[in-house]
Amino acid sequence: MNYIGSKYKLSNFIESTITSVVGSDLSDKTFCDIFAGTGIVGRKFKTKVEKIIANDFEYFSYVLIRNYIGNHNPLPGKEEYIETLNNLDLEEGFIYKNYCLGSGSGRQYFSDENGKKIDAARQQIEEWKKTNEIDEDLYFFLLSSLLESADKVANTASVYGAFLKHLKKSAQKTLKIIPAEFDLNDEQHLVFNKDSNLLIREIEGDILYLDPPYNTRQYGANYHLLNTIALYDKFVPKGKTGLRNYKKSLYCSRSTVKDVFEDLIKNANFKYIFLSYNNEGLMSVGEIKQIMSKYGRYDLATINYQRFRADKEENRNHKANKTEEYLHILEKN
Repeated sequence: MNYIGSKYKLSNFIESTITSVVGSDLSDKTFCDIFAGTGIVGRKFKTKVEKIIANDFEYFSYVLIRNYIGNHNPLPGKEEYIETLNNLDLEEGFIYKNYCLGSGSGRQYFSDENGKKIDAARQQIEEWKKTNEIDEDLYFFLLSSLLESADKVANTASVYGAFLKHLKKSAQKTLKIIPAEFDLNDEQHLVFNKDSNLLIREIEGDILYLDPPYNTRQYGANYHLLNTIALYDKFVPKGKTGLRNYKKSLYCSRSTVKDVFEDLIKNANFKYIFLSYNNEGLMSVGEIKQIMSKYGRYDLATINYQRFRADKEENRNHKANKTEEYLHILEKN
C-alpha cells in the first residue's frame, strides 16, 4: 500500500540501529510501535521479540495492524472465504453511490464495477461477523485483504485527498482480493486504536518506536476513503472529495507539536525510545534533542533515502528527490 511516511525502505536501517543500541537478542523484549500506520516496523520485529504493542488512531490502520500484528495463529478456511468474496454478485452500496462516477456522485475514486465489488465484499464480511460465522481474527484478516486490494485499484495519484479525472490503467483493472498474509508465531500481541498520548499512560515495555506525523498533512483527510471502507458507516460525504469528519492531529501543527511530543516522552515507561523524523518535519533536530535530552541520554543516527512522491513535479512544495531521515535515540533515566 502506498502510504505517506512508510518505513518499508528504512526498516533495515531502523532494525540495525535499534539492535546496535539495545543488543541483538530481543527475545525477551516488549516492542511498542505506537504510531504504527500500516505496521511495517512492528511486522519487522514481530518474530524477534516477546511481545509487540501496536497502535494507530486511524481505523483503517488499526484494521491492518490488527491483522498483521494481532493475528499470529493459522486461520483455517481463510482461502475459501477469499474465494467467496471474489465471486459475489455486484452491490450498489455506499461506496458505489458516493465514490463512483456512474452513481451521479461526481466522484471517481473507483471504477463503477470496482465500487460495487467493494460494497459486495464489505457487506458480506460484516454479515459473516454479525452471524458469528467468522471470529475477530478472520474478520480483520478479510477486512485487511479487502482494504489493501481496493487500494491497488483506487483512481488516485497515491493518497485519497483527490481523485483523478480519468481512470488510470491500474484503476481500470477488475478488483481481485488478495489474502493479507501475516507471520505466524507463538507470542500474543496487543493492538490498539487509541490516541497515542493517552495510551502511553497505560502501557510499559522495553523499546518504544515513534513515527508520528512530520508535517501538516492530516492522515484522516489523506486516507479518509480507506477509513470509510473499514468502518462502513453511514454519513453524508462532504465536498468534492467526499470527506468524512476526522480529528486533526496535534502533531500536525507547529503551535502544538512540541508540547504534545514532550508529553509523550515524559510519560513513556520504556527504557529505550527511538523517534523517526526527517529534515522536512515541523520540529528541528535541535528542538527534538532539547526535549529528549531532559529525560536521559540522547543520540542520533541519520540516513539519506528517496523521498515519497505523491504529486506531480510542478506541484511539489519540496523539490528535493532525497530526504534525510533521522532516528533520534533516547535511553531514559
